[in-house]
Parts: sequence; C-alpha cells; structure tokens
Amino acid sequence: MPAPTPKSALLIAGPTASGKSALALRLARERGGVIINADSIQVYRELRLLSARPTAEEEAQAPHRLYGQVSGAEDYSVARWLTEATREIEAVWAEGQVPIICGGTGLYFMALETGLSQVPPIAPEVRERWRGFVGDLHAELAARDPAMAERLGPNDRQRIIRALEVIDSTGQSLAHWQAEGERSAFLNQINVERHFVDVPREDLYIRAEQRFDLMMAAGALDEVQALPAFAPDRPVMKAIGVPELQAHLRGEMSLEQAATLAKTATRQYIKRQMTWWRGQMKGWHRARVVG
Repeated sequence: MPAPTPKSALLIAGPTASGKSALALRLARERGGVIINADSIQVYRELRLLSARPTAEEEAQAPHRLYGQVSGAEDYSVARWLTEATREIEAVWAEGQVPIICGGTGLYFMALETGLSQVPPIAPEVRERWRGFVGDLHAELAARDPAMAERLGPNDRQRIIRALEVIDSTGQSLAHWQAEGERSAFLNQINVERHFVDVPREDLYIRAEQRFDLMMAAGALDEVQALPAFAPDRPVMKAIGVPELQAHLRGEMSLEQAATLAKTATRQYIKRQMTWWRGQMKGWHRARVVG
C-alpha cells in the first residue's frame, strides 16, 4: 500500500494591491489548488468591490473559499476565522488538493502557524491596575517577567501592559501561553511553502490609486449606498472607502474629495502593512507579480 501523500499548504501574503490574488490564482491553476481567504475584510458579503474580492470570473477559474460568507452585522474574530480556515484546509486535503491561503491579514497567518494563546481571562482589577499605572512599566515587567521584558522594547506600552496583566493574573509568563499555542498550532509539522508578494512602496501607492479608480468606475459608490444600517463600529463600516463615500452621500464633501481621502487612507494602510510584515519575513520567499 503506497504511503499517504504528505500534507502541504501554500501561504501567499502581501500588502493591498500587491498582486497576491493573481499569484494565488495562477498557482491554483498550475497545482490544482483551492484558494482560501485570509483577508479580514473580504469575508464580508456586502463589500465585493471595495474589499477587492475576486471577481466571479476569477472564482470560476479555481475554487475559492471563505470569501463573502459573513454578514457585516456579525462579530468576526481571528479565532472564528481560524476555526473556519482549518475546517476548509482539512476538506481540501481530503479532496487530494493543495490549500492556498491568500490574504493580507497578518494575524490570520500567525494564528495558523503559531496558534492562539489560550490565556485565561484577566481579572478586571488587574487590568485596571496596569492600564492606569503611572511609572516605568518596562522596569515592572523586568522584575516580574524577565523573559518578556527581554522581548519587548521599553516604549512598547500596549504589549508591556498585556504581559504584565498575564503574569499578574495567571502567575505564568505570556511566553508560556504563547509556547502552548505554538505546540498546538494547526500548521505545526506541515510542509508549508510561503510567498510574500514584495512590491516597492511607491509602486504600491500607484497601483492602489489606479485600483480605487477602477472600483469607482465599477460601482463602488452604489455598493456603499446599498449597505444596510450596520452599527458604525462594525469592521465593514470602517473598510477603506466606506466612511469616505458615505460622507459624500451625506453631502459633506464632493466625490473627488472622498476619493482623495480614500486613496490617502489606502497609502497609510499600506505603510502599516509593510511595517508589520518587515518583522515577519523570516522563512518567506519574496515573490514579485508583474502588472
């Protein structure tokens, strides 16, 4: 009896407008792959154009999963995505195909590869103590949890507070809980191929602006006008282009002004994405998509 084929997965990440979806589609056709979404906005069914979801024509060229399956009214978390993505990956393996996980949400990829830290709930009084603390937080962390203090810079206030909350509330270092998550990570012991679509930032800015113009020509304003009255704190309502175009629809600015603001927001988002990924590139192959 032949040995079973080793399980493998292909990860394709990159900033917005980098061409990662085109690369995923090409590799899916070449390798018999199934593309699984790893973008936190493309999960929402109400935003096909502004989220740059694959078109119907692209979806006809290769199987796509976890695109547009969530209502903008719903809460959607990294944990929920991980549950759904692992189910889809297992199904793809069962079909004898290759899962191609594609997107720009770094936390989704981290959840697959390093797991989610199952930290017990933090006591409210502990959270209140550290978030209101006046003094040298890094020194406090060094005294209580030297391992985490070594990992975190003295100005990384948010993560320092988190580490202090965990050690104070659980008696265990955040490093302990992270290691527990890594041991149970879904892609642990799986053959993983990683591609980061690397495009010079100025080129990305140009691509993103051109793409937004195409979105507008395709009906992005109508898409925003058709959105249900979701609560303003829903992620779908904060997607780039939605607040700006809604402001135009309310008569607060011209369409040209709204488009300019959306393009500026896209540039800022690209910058944040590039900064985040710069620290996550170990083990990733840098790919370039032309066009």
